[in-house]
Amino acid sequence: MSKAEASLMNRIVSLSKRRGFIYQASEIYGGLGGFWDFGPLGVQLKNNLRDAWWHSMVECPPMGPDGKPLSIVGLDSSIIQHPRTWQASGHAEGFADMMVDCRETKSRYRADHVICARYLSADAKISGYISGQDGDNTKDQISKKADKLGRKKGIKFDVDLSELIPLTSIPVENHGRVIGPDASKAGTLTDPRAFNLMFESHYGVLQTDETKVYLRPETAQGIFLQYKNILDTSRVRPPFGVAQVGKSFRNEVTPRNFIFRSREFEQMEMEFFCPPEDGMMWYEFWVNERMRWWEEVAGCKKENLFAHVIPEDEIAHYSKGTTDIEYRWPFTEPNFGELEGVAYRTDYDLKQHAKFSKTKLDYIDQESKERYVPHVVEPASGLTRGVLLLLCEAYQYDESRPSPEWLKIKPSLAPTKLGIFPLMNKDGMPELAEKLYMDLRQDYTCQYDPKQSIGKRYARMDEAGTPYCITVDGETLKDQAVTVRDRDTASQERVAIDKVREYVGAKLS
Repeated sequence: MSKAEASLMNRIVSLSKRRGFIYQASEIYGGLGGFWDFGPLGVQLKNNLRDAWWHSMVECPPMGPDGKPLSIVGLDSSIIQHPRTWQASGHAEGFADMMVDCRETKSRYRADHVICARYLSADAKISGYISGQDGDNTKDQISKKADKLGRKKGIKFDVDLSELIPLTSIPVENHGRVIGPDASKAGTLTDPRAFNLMFESHYGVLQTDETKVYLRPETAQGIFLQYKNILDTSRVRPPFGVAQVGKSFRNEVTPRNFIFRSREFEQMEMEFFCPPEDGMMWYEFWVNERMRWWEEVAGCKKENLFAHVIPEDEIAHYSKGTTDIEYRWPFTEPNFGELEGVAYRTDYDLKQHAKFSKTKLDYIDQESKERYVPHVVEPASGLTRGVLLLLCEAYQYDESRPSPEWLKIKPSLAPTKLGIFPLMNKDGMPELAEKLYMDLRQDYTCQYDPKQSIGKRYARMDEAGTPYCITVDGETLKDQAVTVRDRDTASQERVAIDKVREYVGAKLS
Protein backbone atom coordinates (compact mmCIF):
# COMPACT_ATOMS: atom_id res chain seq x y z
CA MET A 1 0.00 0.00 0.00
CA SER A 2 1.45 3.36 -1.02
CA LYS A 3 1.57 6.35 1.35
CA ALA A 4 -1.29 7.98 -0.58
CA GLU A 5 -3.40 4.83 -0.34
CA ALA A 6 -2.59 4.44 3.36
CA SER A 7 -3.49 8.08 3.92
CA LEU A 8 -6.82 7.61 2.12
CA MET A 9 -7.66 4.56 4.23
CA ASN A 10 -6.64 6.40 7.39
CA ARG A 11 -8.94 9.29 6.46
CA ILE A 12 -11.85 6.91 5.86
CA VAL A 13 -11.26 5.22 9.23
CA SER A 14 -11.01 8.61 10.97
CA LEU A 15 -14.19 9.93 9.36
CA SER A 16 -16.01 6.70 10.20
CA LYS A 17 -15.31 7.19 13.88
CA ARG A 18 -15.80 10.97 13.96
CA ARG A 19 -19.25 10.80 12.39
CA GLY A 20 -20.41 7.69 14.24
CA PHE A 21 -20.23 5.02 11.54
CA ILE A 22 -17.81 2.55 13.13
CA TYR A 23 -16.03 2.37 16.50
CA GLN A 24 -13.38 0.04 17.86
CA ALA A 25 -15.16 -2.52 20.06
CA SER A 26 -14.44 -2.19 23.79
CA GLU A 27 -12.44 0.96 23.07
CA ILE A 28 -12.45 2.22 26.67
CA TYR A 29 -10.63 -0.98 27.66
CA GLY A 30 -8.07 -0.63 24.88
CA GLY A 31 -10.10 -2.38 22.21
CA LEU A 32 -10.25 -6.00 21.09
CA GLY A 33 -8.49 -6.87 17.86
CA GLY A 34 -10.74 -7.87 14.99
CA PHE A 35 -13.99 -6.68 16.58
CA TRP A 36 -15.91 -3.52 15.67
CA ASP A 37 -19.10 -1.75 16.72
CA PHE A 38 -21.40 0.06 14.29
CA GLY A 39 -22.45 3.46 15.58
CA PRO A 40 -25.71 5.36 14.91
CA LEU A 41 -24.91 6.13 11.26
CA GLY A 42 -23.08 2.87 10.65
CA VAL A 43 -25.87 0.60 11.80
CA GLN A 44 -28.35 2.54 9.66
CA LEU A 45 -26.07 2.26 6.62
CA LYS A 46 -25.58 -1.44 7.24
CA ASN A 47 -29.31 -2.03 7.67
CA ASN A 48 -30.05 -0.11 4.47
CA LEU A 49 -27.59 -2.28 2.51
CA ARG A 50 -28.97 -5.43 4.13
CA ASP A 51 -32.55 -4.41 3.30
CA ALA A 52 -31.62 -3.62 -0.31
CA TRP A 53 -30.06 -7.08 -0.67
CA TRP A 54 -33.05 -8.77 1.00
CA HIS A 55 -35.47 -6.92 -1.24
CA SER A 56 -33.52 -7.93 -4.35
CA MET A 57 -33.17 -11.55 -3.27
CA VAL A 58 -36.34 -12.44 -1.35
CA GLU A 59 -39.06 -9.81 -1.66
CA CYS A 60 -38.54 -9.08 -5.36
CA PRO A 61 -36.11 -11.66 -6.80
CA PRO A 62 -34.63 -11.08 -10.25
CA MET A 63 -36.05 -12.51 -13.45
CA GLY A 64 -34.56 -15.83 -14.49
CA PRO A 65 -33.26 -16.74 -17.96
CA ASP A 66 -36.83 -17.60 -18.99
CA GLY A 67 -38.07 -14.11 -18.08
CA LYS A 68 -40.04 -15.29 -15.04
CA PRO A 69 -39.38 -14.24 -11.41
CA LEU A 70 -37.19 -16.59 -9.41
CA SER A 71 -38.48 -18.31 -6.28
CA ILE A 72 -36.33 -17.39 -3.27
CA VAL A 73 -37.35 -17.64 0.39
CA GLY A 74 -35.68 -16.49 3.58
CA LEU A 75 -34.24 -18.21 6.63
CA ASP A 76 -32.70 -17.18 9.95
CA SER A 77 -30.82 -20.19 11.31
CA SER A 78 -29.12 -20.58 14.67
CA ILE A 79 -25.56 -19.36 15.15
CA ILE A 80 -24.79 -22.58 17.07
CA GLN A 81 -25.60 -25.82 15.25
CA HIS A 82 -25.07 -29.48 16.11
CA PRO A 83 -21.30 -30.19 16.19
CA ARG A 84 -21.63 -32.87 13.51
CA THR A 85 -22.64 -30.09 11.13
CA TRP A 86 -19.02 -28.99 11.02
CA GLN A 87 -17.72 -32.53 10.66
CA ALA A 88 -19.95 -33.04 7.63
CA SER A 89 -18.98 -29.69 6.10
CA GLY A 90 -15.26 -30.32 6.64
CA HIS A 91 -14.77 -27.32 8.90
CA ALA A 92 -13.91 -29.37 11.98
CA GLU A 93 -10.90 -30.93 10.28
CA GLY A 94 -10.04 -28.75 7.34
CA PHE A 95 -10.96 -25.21 8.38
CA ALA A 96 -7.50 -24.38 9.65
CA ASP A 97 -4.52 -22.26 8.73
CA MET A 98 -0.89 -23.15 9.32
CA MET A 99 0.38 -20.75 11.98
CA VAL A 100 3.76 -19.72 13.33
CA ASP A 101 4.54 -17.84 16.55
CA CYS A 102 7.48 -15.54 17.15
CA ARG A 103 9.25 -16.29 20.44
CA GLU A 104 10.82 -12.82 20.46
CA THR A 105 7.82 -10.58 19.80
CA LYS A 106 5.03 -13.00 20.89
CA SER A 107 3.28 -12.26 17.57
CA ARG A 108 1.39 -14.89 15.60
CA TYR A 109 1.28 -15.14 11.80
CA ARG A 110 -0.27 -17.26 9.12
CA ALA A 111 2.64 -19.24 7.71
CA ASP A 112 1.65 -18.52 4.11
CA HIS A 113 1.52 -14.77 4.90
CA VAL A 114 5.16 -14.70 6.03
CA ILE A 115 7.02 -13.75 2.85
CA CYS A 116 10.81 -14.06 2.77
CA ALA A 117 13.71 -12.72 0.70
CA ARG A 118 17.22 -14.19 0.73
CA TYR A 119 19.97 -12.07 2.22
CA LEU A 120 23.75 -12.29 2.38
CA SER A 121 26.04 -10.16 4.54
CA ALA A 122 28.73 -8.13 2.81
CA ASP A 123 31.46 -10.46 4.07
CA ALA A 124 29.39 -13.51 3.05
CA LYS A 125 29.63 -14.92 6.58
CA ILE A 126 25.91 -14.64 7.36
CA SER A 127 23.04 -15.65 5.10
CA GLY A 128 19.40 -16.48 5.53
CA TYR A 129 15.98 -14.93 4.97
CA ILE A 130 14.44 -11.59 5.99
CA SER A 131 10.64 -11.70 6.07
CA GLY A 132 7.67 -9.36 5.91
CA GLN A 133 3.91 -9.86 5.85
CA ASP A 134 2.19 -10.58 2.56
CA GLY A 135 0.84 -7.48 0.85
CA ASP A 136 1.49 -4.99 -1.93
CA ASN A 137 4.31 -3.37 0.04
CA THR A 138 6.11 -6.56 1.16
CA LYS A 139 9.30 -5.60 -0.68
CA ASP A 140 9.34 -2.19 1.01
CA GLN A 141 8.84 -3.85 4.42
CA ILE A 142 11.77 -6.21 3.86
CA SER A 143 14.03 -3.54 2.39
CA LYS A 144 13.45 -1.12 5.30
CA LYS A 145 13.90 -3.91 7.80
CA ALA A 146 17.21 -4.95 6.21
CA ASP A 147 18.48 -1.35 6.43
CA LYS A 148 17.38 -1.03 10.05
CA LEU A 149 18.94 -4.34 11.12
CA GLY A 150 22.08 -3.56 9.16
CA ARG A 151 22.58 -0.22 10.89
CA LYS A 152 21.94 -1.80 14.28
CA LYS A 153 24.40 -4.66 13.74
CA GLY A 154 26.93 -2.70 11.65
CA ILE A 155 26.43 -5.10 8.77
CA LYS A 156 25.63 -4.43 5.14
CA PHE A 157 22.93 -6.83 3.91
CA ASP A 158 22.63 -7.75 0.25
CA VAL A 159 18.91 -8.61 -0.09
CA ASP A 160 17.53 -10.33 -3.20
CA LEU A 161 14.08 -8.83 -3.75
CA SER A 162 13.68 -10.33 -7.23
CA GLU A 163 12.07 -13.48 -5.86
CA LEU A 164 9.98 -13.49 -2.69
CA ILE A 165 9.45 -16.88 -1.06
CA PRO A 166 6.58 -17.88 1.27
CA LEU A 167 7.77 -19.37 4.54
CA THR A 168 5.81 -22.49 3.64
CA SER A 169 8.17 -23.03 0.66
CA ILE A 170 11.29 -22.98 2.83
CA PRO A 171 12.29 -26.39 4.27
CA VAL A 172 11.54 -26.59 7.98
CA GLU A 173 15.20 -27.31 8.75
CA ASN A 174 16.05 -23.85 7.36
CA HIS A 175 13.48 -21.93 9.44
CA GLY A 176 16.19 -21.21 12.00
CA ARG A 177 17.76 -18.86 9.44
CA VAL A 178 14.58 -16.79 8.99
CA ILE A 179 14.26 -13.37 10.63
CA GLY A 180 10.54 -13.03 11.46
CA PRO A 181 8.43 -10.07 10.23
CA ASP A 182 8.84 -8.11 13.49
CA ALA A 183 11.89 -9.85 14.96
CA SER A 184 15.46 -8.57 15.22
CA LYS A 185 17.21 -11.91 14.96
CA ALA A 186 16.86 -15.22 13.16
CA GLY A 187 15.43 -18.43 14.53
CA THR A 188 12.57 -16.99 16.61
CA LEU A 189 9.72 -18.51 14.59
CA THR A 190 8.14 -21.77 15.75
CA ASP A 191 7.44 -24.64 13.38
CA PRO A 192 4.12 -24.18 11.50
CA ARG A 193 1.14 -25.89 13.08
CA ALA A 194 -2.55 -26.14 12.29
CA PHE A 195 -4.82 -23.58 13.96
CA ASN A 196 -8.59 -24.07 13.68
CA LEU A 197 -10.39 -20.83 12.86
CA MET A 198 -13.66 -21.72 14.59
CA PHE A 199 -14.51 -20.25 17.99
CA GLU A 200 -15.32 -22.95 20.54
CA SER A 201 -18.00 -22.86 23.21
CA HIS A 202 -20.08 -25.30 25.25
CA TYR A 203 -23.78 -25.86 25.82
CA GLY A 204 -25.41 -26.99 29.03
CA VAL A 205 -23.94 -27.08 32.52
CA LEU A 206 -20.85 -29.21 31.99
CA GLN A 207 -17.88 -28.22 29.83
CA THR A 208 -16.68 -31.46 28.31
CA ASP A 209 -15.80 -32.71 24.83
CA GLU A 210 -19.39 -33.99 24.56
CA THR A 211 -20.82 -30.48 25.09
CA LYS A 212 -18.38 -28.67 22.79
CA VAL A 213 -20.00 -26.54 20.08
CA TYR A 214 -18.77 -23.89 17.66
CA LEU A 215 -19.84 -20.41 16.64
CA ARG A 216 -20.62 -20.78 12.96
CA PRO A 217 -17.87 -19.70 10.54
CA GLU A 218 -20.46 -19.21 7.77
CA THR A 219 -24.24 -18.98 7.45
CA ALA A 220 -24.48 -21.44 4.55
CA GLN A 221 -24.59 -24.68 6.54
CA GLY A 222 -27.76 -23.66 8.40
CA ILE A 223 -29.47 -23.40 5.01
CA PHE A 224 -28.40 -26.91 4.01
CA LEU A 225 -29.64 -28.32 7.32
CA GLN A 226 -33.11 -26.79 6.78
CA TYR A 227 -33.33 -27.54 3.03
CA LYS A 228 -35.67 -30.51 3.54
CA ASN A 229 -37.95 -28.65 5.98
CA ILE A 230 -38.24 -25.76 3.54
CA LEU A 231 -39.15 -28.15 0.72
CA ASP A 232 -41.78 -29.84 2.89
CA THR A 233 -43.38 -26.67 4.27
CA SER A 234 -43.04 -24.09 1.48
CA ARG A 235 -44.39 -24.00 -2.04
CA VAL A 236 -40.94 -24.13 -3.60
CA ARG A 237 -39.44 -26.61 -6.03
CA PRO A 238 -36.08 -26.62 -7.81
CA PRO A 239 -34.90 -24.25 -9.08
CA PHE A 240 -35.31 -22.15 -5.93
CA GLY A 241 -33.15 -20.28 -3.45
CA VAL A 242 -32.87 -19.82 0.30
CA ALA A 243 -31.37 -16.53 1.49
CA GLN A 244 -29.97 -15.63 4.88
CA VAL A 245 -28.31 -12.65 6.56
CA GLY A 246 -26.49 -13.22 9.82
CA LYS A 247 -23.39 -13.11 12.00
CA SER A 248 -20.44 -15.42 11.43
CA PHE A 249 -17.25 -15.83 13.42
CA ARG A 250 -13.70 -16.72 12.40
CA ASN A 251 -10.74 -16.55 14.72
CA GLU A 252 -8.60 -14.75 12.15
CA VAL A 253 -4.96 -14.69 13.13
CA THR A 254 -4.24 -11.36 11.48
CA PRO A 255 -7.45 -9.31 11.16
CA ARG A 256 -6.60 -6.23 9.10
CA ASN A 257 -7.65 -3.34 6.91
CA PHE A 258 -10.32 -1.97 9.24
CA ILE A 259 -13.53 -4.03 8.90
CA PHE A 260 -12.35 -5.80 5.72
CA ARG A 261 -11.10 -8.82 7.66
CA SER A 262 -12.48 -9.17 11.18
CA ARG A 263 -13.29 -11.93 13.64
CA GLU A 264 -17.00 -11.17 13.90
CA PHE A 265 -18.82 -10.17 10.72
CA GLU A 266 -22.14 -10.40 8.93
CA GLN A 267 -22.81 -12.28 5.73
CA MET A 268 -25.48 -12.15 3.03
CA GLU A 269 -25.65 -15.64 1.52
CA MET A 270 -28.03 -17.43 -0.78
CA GLU A 271 -28.04 -21.10 -1.74
CA PHE A 272 -29.73 -21.73 -5.07
CA PHE A 273 -30.92 -25.34 -5.52
CA CYS A 274 -31.34 -26.56 -9.10
CA PRO A 275 -31.44 -29.73 -11.23
CA PRO A 276 -27.89 -31.06 -11.82
CA GLU A 277 -28.01 -30.48 -15.56
CA ASP A 278 -28.74 -26.77 -15.07
CA GLY A 279 -25.98 -26.03 -12.55
CA MET A 280 -23.53 -24.32 -14.90
CA MET A 281 -26.28 -22.16 -16.42
CA TRP A 282 -27.30 -20.87 -12.99
CA TYR A 283 -23.68 -20.33 -11.98
CA GLU A 284 -23.14 -18.03 -14.97
CA PHE A 285 -26.48 -16.33 -14.31
CA TRP A 286 -25.63 -15.48 -10.72
CA VAL A 287 -22.15 -14.16 -11.54
CA ASN A 288 -23.70 -11.69 -13.97
CA GLU A 289 -26.59 -10.83 -11.66
CA ARG A 290 -24.38 -10.12 -8.67
CA MET A 291 -22.04 -7.93 -10.72
CA ARG A 292 -25.09 -5.98 -11.90
CA TRP A 293 -26.42 -5.64 -8.35
CA TRP A 294 -23.28 -4.10 -6.89
CA GLU A 295 -23.19 -1.61 -9.74
CA GLU A 296 -26.87 -0.66 -10.05
CA VAL A 297 -28.26 -1.15 -6.55
CA ALA A 298 -25.21 -0.44 -4.37
CA GLY A 299 -24.01 2.35 -6.67
CA CYS A 300 -20.47 1.03 -7.23
CA LYS A 301 -18.56 2.34 -10.25
CA LYS A 302 -18.22 -0.31 -12.94
CA GLU A 303 -14.48 0.23 -13.28
CA ASN A 304 -14.03 -0.60 -9.58
CA LEU A 305 -15.54 -4.08 -9.97
CA PHE A 306 -13.84 -7.13 -11.44
CA ALA A 307 -15.04 -10.71 -11.95
CA HIS A 308 -12.08 -12.94 -11.12
CA VAL A 309 -12.62 -16.47 -12.40
CA ILE A 310 -10.66 -18.76 -10.09
CA PRO A 311 -8.47 -21.27 -12.02
CA GLU A 312 -9.56 -24.90 -11.86
CA ASP A 313 -6.44 -25.94 -9.95
CA GLU A 314 -7.24 -23.42 -7.17
CA ILE A 315 -10.93 -24.02 -6.53
CA ALA A 316 -12.35 -26.33 -3.85
CA HIS A 317 -12.41 -29.99 -4.78
CA TYR A 318 -16.23 -30.07 -4.81
CA SER A 319 -16.67 -26.97 -6.98
CA LYS A 320 -17.26 -26.91 -10.72
CA GLY A 321 -16.65 -23.19 -10.89
CA THR A 322 -15.92 -20.24 -8.61
CA THR A 323 -15.83 -16.54 -9.41
CA ASP A 324 -14.76 -13.86 -6.95
CA ILE A 325 -16.44 -10.50 -7.46
CA GLU A 326 -13.64 -8.13 -6.50
CA TYR A 327 -13.45 -4.43 -5.66
CA ARG A 328 -10.57 -2.00 -6.03
CA TRP A 329 -9.99 -1.26 -2.33
CA PRO A 330 -7.72 1.62 -1.26
CA PHE A 331 -5.37 -0.94 0.31
CA THR A 332 -5.20 -3.13 -2.84
CA GLU A 333 -5.13 -0.39 -5.50
CA PRO A 334 -4.37 -0.67 -8.38
CA ASN A 335 -5.30 -4.29 -7.80
CA PHE A 336 -8.58 -5.74 -6.58
CA GLY A 337 -9.63 -7.71 -3.49
CA GLU A 338 -12.54 -10.04 -2.78
CA LEU A 339 -16.01 -8.65 -2.12
CA GLU A 340 -18.28 -11.61 -2.90
CA GLY A 341 -17.84 -15.17 -4.06
CA VAL A 342 -20.13 -17.06 -6.43
CA ALA A 343 -19.46 -20.80 -6.19
CA TYR A 344 -20.99 -23.74 -8.00
CA ARG A 345 -20.87 -26.20 -5.08
CA THR A 346 -22.52 -29.12 -6.96
CA ASP A 347 -24.32 -31.59 -4.63
CA TYR A 348 -21.43 -31.88 -2.18
CA ASP A 349 -23.02 -30.23 0.87
CA LEU A 350 -26.37 -32.02 0.71
CA LYS A 351 -24.69 -35.39 0.17
CA GLN A 352 -22.34 -34.81 3.08
CA HIS A 353 -25.17 -33.91 5.44
CA ALA A 354 -27.23 -36.85 4.16
CA LYS A 355 -24.29 -39.14 4.92
CA PHE A 356 -23.57 -37.78 8.41
CA SER A 357 -27.21 -37.40 9.49
CA LYS A 358 -28.45 -40.56 7.75
CA THR A 359 -31.32 -38.49 6.33
CA LYS A 360 -32.41 -38.63 2.70
CA LEU A 361 -32.05 -35.17 1.15
CA ASP A 362 -32.85 -36.00 -2.46
CA TYR A 363 -35.75 -34.44 -4.34
CA ILE A 364 -38.46 -36.32 -6.26
CA ASP A 365 -39.93 -34.50 -9.23
CA GLN A 366 -43.67 -35.29 -9.09
CA GLU A 367 -44.10 -34.86 -12.84
CA SER A 368 -41.17 -36.81 -14.21
CA LYS A 369 -40.77 -39.02 -11.09
CA GLU A 370 -37.05 -38.31 -11.34
CA ARG A 371 -35.10 -38.50 -8.07
CA TYR A 372 -31.96 -36.43 -7.61
CA VAL A 373 -29.91 -34.46 -5.11
CA PRO A 374 -30.06 -30.83 -6.25
CA HIS A 375 -26.90 -28.98 -7.23
CA VAL A 376 -26.20 -25.67 -5.51
CA VAL A 377 -24.93 -22.30 -6.68
CA GLU A 378 -23.93 -19.98 -3.85
CA PRO A 379 -23.61 -16.18 -4.12
CA ALA A 380 -22.04 -15.26 -0.76
CA SER A 381 -21.08 -11.73 0.17
CA GLY A 382 -19.99 -10.01 3.34
CA LEU A 383 -22.44 -7.41 4.63
CA THR A 384 -19.69 -5.93 6.79
CA ARG A 385 -17.36 -5.79 3.81
CA GLY A 386 -20.19 -4.27 1.77
CA VAL A 387 -20.43 -1.38 4.25
CA LEU A 388 -16.71 -0.77 3.79
CA LEU A 389 -17.24 -0.69 0.03
CA LEU A 390 -19.95 1.97 0.41
CA LEU A 391 -17.66 4.12 2.56
CA CYS A 392 -14.68 3.74 0.19
CA GLU A 393 -16.80 4.35 -2.89
CA ALA A 394 -18.51 7.38 -1.35
CA TYR A 395 -15.48 9.15 0.14
CA GLN A 396 -14.77 12.53 -1.50
CA TYR A 397 -12.30 15.30 -0.74
CA ASP A 398 -12.85 18.92 -1.87
CA GLU A 399 -11.32 21.80 0.08
CA SER A 400 -13.80 24.29 -1.41
CA ARG A 401 -16.76 22.74 0.46
CA PRO A 402 -18.01 23.42 4.01
CA SER A 403 -16.29 20.17 4.97
CA PRO A 404 -13.48 19.05 2.65
CA GLU A 405 -14.41 15.44 3.46
CA TRP A 406 -17.85 14.25 2.44
CA LEU A 407 -19.63 11.04 1.51
CA LYS A 408 -21.41 10.63 -1.81
CA ILE A 409 -23.56 7.71 -0.69
CA LYS A 410 -26.34 6.64 -3.02
CA PRO A 411 -29.49 8.37 -1.65
CA SER A 412 -31.45 5.12 -1.28
CA LEU A 413 -28.71 3.76 1.02
CA ALA A 414 -27.80 6.94 2.90
CA PRO A 415 -28.25 6.61 6.70
CA THR A 416 -29.98 10.01 6.94
CA LYS A 417 -32.03 11.16 3.98
CA LEU A 418 -32.84 14.74 5.02
CA GLY A 419 -31.37 17.39 7.28
CA ILE A 420 -33.95 19.99 8.37
CA PHE A 421 -32.81 23.31 9.85
CA PRO A 422 -34.13 26.67 10.97
CA LEU A 423 -31.65 29.27 9.75
CA MET A 424 -31.91 31.00 13.14
CA ASN A 425 -33.67 30.23 16.42
CA LYS A 426 -36.08 33.14 16.22
CA ASP A 427 -38.92 34.75 14.25
CA GLY A 428 -40.97 31.53 14.01
CA MET A 429 -38.30 29.67 12.04
CA PRO A 430 -37.80 26.85 14.61
CA GLU A 431 -41.53 26.19 14.87
CA LEU A 432 -41.97 25.93 11.11
CA ALA A 433 -38.85 23.77 10.70
CA GLU A 434 -40.03 21.42 13.47
CA LYS A 435 -43.44 21.11 11.84
CA LEU A 436 -41.80 20.16 8.52
CA TYR A 437 -39.55 17.70 10.34
CA MET A 438 -42.49 16.04 12.09
CA ASP A 439 -44.24 15.62 8.76
CA LEU A 440 -41.31 14.24 6.75
CA ARG A 441 -39.98 11.92 9.47
CA GLN A 442 -43.01 9.68 8.89
CA ASP A 443 -41.51 8.58 5.58
CA TYR A 444 -37.80 9.49 5.65
CA THR A 445 -34.94 9.22 8.11
CA CYS A 446 -34.51 12.89 9.03
CA GLN A 447 -32.34 14.89 11.40
CA TYR A 448 -33.49 18.17 12.91
CA ASP A 449 -30.51 20.40 13.76
CA PRO A 450 -30.96 24.00 15.01
CA LYS A 451 -27.42 24.56 16.32
CA GLN A 452 -24.32 26.39 15.00
CA SER A 453 -23.85 28.21 11.71
CA ILE A 454 -25.57 26.93 8.59
CA GLY A 455 -22.18 26.16 7.07
CA LYS A 456 -21.22 23.88 9.96
CA ARG A 457 -24.57 22.12 9.76
CA TYR A 458 -24.08 21.55 6.02
CA ALA A 459 -20.61 20.18 6.80
CA ARG A 460 -21.99 17.69 9.33
CA MET A 461 -24.62 16.48 6.90
CA ASP A 462 -22.09 16.16 4.07
CA GLU A 463 -19.82 14.04 6.25
CA ALA A 464 -22.79 11.83 7.14
CA GLY A 465 -23.67 11.41 3.46
CA THR A 466 -27.10 13.10 3.79
CA PRO A 467 -28.38 13.77 0.23
CA TYR A 468 -30.53 16.89 0.93
CA CYS A 469 -30.77 19.66 3.51
CA ILE A 470 -33.88 21.79 3.92
CA THR A 471 -33.55 25.24 5.53
CA VAL A 472 -36.35 27.41 6.86
CA ASP A 473 -35.14 31.04 6.67
CA GLY A 474 -36.43 34.58 7.20
CA GLU A 475 -38.15 34.61 3.81
CA THR A 476 -40.11 31.41 4.44
CA LEU A 477 -42.90 33.13 6.40
CA LYS A 478 -43.32 35.58 3.51
CA ASP A 479 -43.12 33.34 0.43
CA GLN A 480 -44.01 29.96 2.04
CA ALA A 481 -40.90 28.39 0.48
CA VAL A 482 -37.73 26.72 1.83
CA THR A 483 -34.20 26.29 0.51
CA VAL A 484 -33.25 22.74 -0.50
CA ARG A 485 -29.51 22.07 -0.83
CA ASP A 486 -28.19 19.19 -2.94
CA ARG A 487 -25.26 17.37 -1.30
CA ASP A 488 -23.49 16.36 -4.51
CA THR A 489 -23.55 19.73 -6.30
CA ALA A 490 -23.93 22.02 -3.25
CA SER A 491 -26.52 23.87 -5.37
CA GLN A 492 -29.61 25.35 -3.72
CA GLU A 493 -33.17 25.52 -4.95
CA ARG A 494 -36.21 27.34 -3.61
CA VAL A 495 -39.17 24.96 -3.14
CA ALA A 496 -42.69 25.76 -1.92
CA ILE A 497 -43.43 24.17 1.46
CA ASP A 498 -46.49 22.37 0.14
CA LYS A 499 -44.34 20.89 -2.67
CA VAL A 500 -41.43 19.70 -0.48
CA ARG A 501 -42.78 16.17 0.03
CA GLU A 502 -43.33 15.72 -3.69
CA TYR A 503 -39.90 17.21 -4.45
CA VAL A 504 -37.89 14.99 -2.09
CA GLY A 505 -39.97 11.97 -3.00
CA ALA A 506 -38.92 12.30 -6.63
CA LYS A 507 -35.28 12.86 -5.66
CA LEU A 508 -35.05 9.97 -3.21
CA SER A 509 -37.02 7.37 -5.14
